[in-house]
Amino acid sequence: MLFNSIDFAIFLPIVFILYWFVANKNLKLQNFLIVIASYVFYGWWDWRFLSLIIFSTIVDYSIGIALTKHKNKSKRKTLLWLSIVVNLGFLGFFKYYNFFLDNFKTAFSFFGTEINANSLNIILPVGISFYTFQTLSYTIDVYKRRLEPTTDFIAFSAFVSFFPQLVAGPIERATNLLPQFYSKRHFDYSKAVDGMRQILWGLFKKIVIADNCAHYANLIFNNSAEHSGSTLVLGAIFFTFQIYGDFSGYSDIAIGTSRLFGFDLKQNFAFPYFSRDISEFWRRWHISLSTWFRDYLYIPLGGSRGGTWLKVRNVFIIFLVSGFWHGANWTFIIWGALNALYFLPILLTKNNRKNLDTVAEGKYLPSTKEFLLMLLTFGLTVIAWIFFRAENLTHAISYISEIFSSSLFTYPRYISQTKVKTIITLIFILVLIEWRGREGQFAIEDIAEKWKKPLRWIFYASILFLIGMFMQTEETPFIYFQF
Repeated sequence: MLFNSIDFAIFLPIVFILYWFVANKNLKLQNFLIVIASYVFYGWWDWRFLSLIIFSTIVDYSIGIALTKHKNKSKRKTLLWLSIVVNLGFLGFFKYYNFFLDNFKTAFSFFGTEINANSLNIILPVGISFYTFQTLSYTIDVYKRRLEPTTDFIAFSAFVSFFPQLVAGPIERATNLLPQFYSKRHFDYSKAVDGMRQILWGLFKKIVIADNCAHYANLIFNNSAEHSGSTLVLGAIFFTFQIYGDFSGYSDIAIGTSRLFGFDLKQNFAFPYFSRDISEFWRRWHISLSTWFRDYLYIPLGGSRGGTWLKVRNVFIIFLVSGFWHGANWTFIIWGALNALYFLPILLTKNNRKNLDTVAEGKYLPSTKEFLLMLLTFGLTVIAWIFFRAENLTHAISYISEIFSSSLFTYPRYISQTKVKTIITLIFILVLIEWRGREGQFAIEDIAEKWKKPLRWIFYASILFLIGMFMQTEETPFIYFQF
């Protein structure tokens, strides 16, 4: 079920009413309702894959309990590896089987040996990359004794399948989300209103920005050989805002929806395109995944401790794995490697913790230096996104090669100048509003406090008007569903 669908517009009020007016006096009934609602939400896409979520839930719930019963270090480690193998085994089969098979066959054919093995027609279960990491965080934290295992199977099932963030995050830690299922929740009007405000902003970013940017990004990328370098730059910028509007928009809707039910999820995007270096960008982009890899992979490998070689190795491992997490294509791996190359000079010069504050905090405008650093970081990010969007490495290289040709200095040509100018104007509006609200959890968080009621409602009505005006006739899936 898509957040931007009629189905969800009907589904959400029904669950909300049942949750607060029927099950509000019974915590277990509320949790059970969340489980059922989450399974309906996920099963709306394909009921068959509910078995994977249920199986993963049973495995990690059982292993969590078993970890408390066994004090022997060897047995505990065996249980941990059982969870890792089961969860990553499913993820590896559905997401990477054909990738490894095709590259295995290519490697052998290079040496003159043909391997007769057919690829499988595998459907990638929506959200498997997200809920797999969520359940793994629980098992690892119980193993590390950071968290007491739960004996409440319903609460744990609700944690694993919580529908607002089930299919595209944020990837919640058990230490943050699971305890919230143990406590009685009371309806908080101000919290619900704040959630609705964040949902509204998320829908704006998805429907008005991402979906319209996607149309022209696809036209330009899919016919890149026909376009000049200046037009290709425009296509790359459109994709840059498409992926941000789409993914951060999903996170805003997920977090806002959670607040309607009394839950607090972690911020997943913190205005990353206002970053002054790549290190800051990765502290602000897909925060739940970045911190997951930091805590469960990068730090156990040694992090930034040790000699130069170890630092370089760990940075490349973390970014290559992050790239591979996004998809079974060499373009994602190169995208990760390129970000590692961006990050290394900052780490080796010990400037990776330099920009921890918000840019131009408390000011209307950045300094000239801050503006230039933001522009440089944004430019590097746009180049990296080309690999992320390209069909294959050949496509990415030819795309970038044409950008850095003499045609870069020509006037960009596209199908409809009026529509493209409209989208550029909408992007400009997005940037202005996000810049204004960059110190909050989301761009329009503080409007209720700082704007008078008439102005506030005019703004909300304007956003709703734009959403209605630019909504596609067909439902458009969120881009991260494919990851």
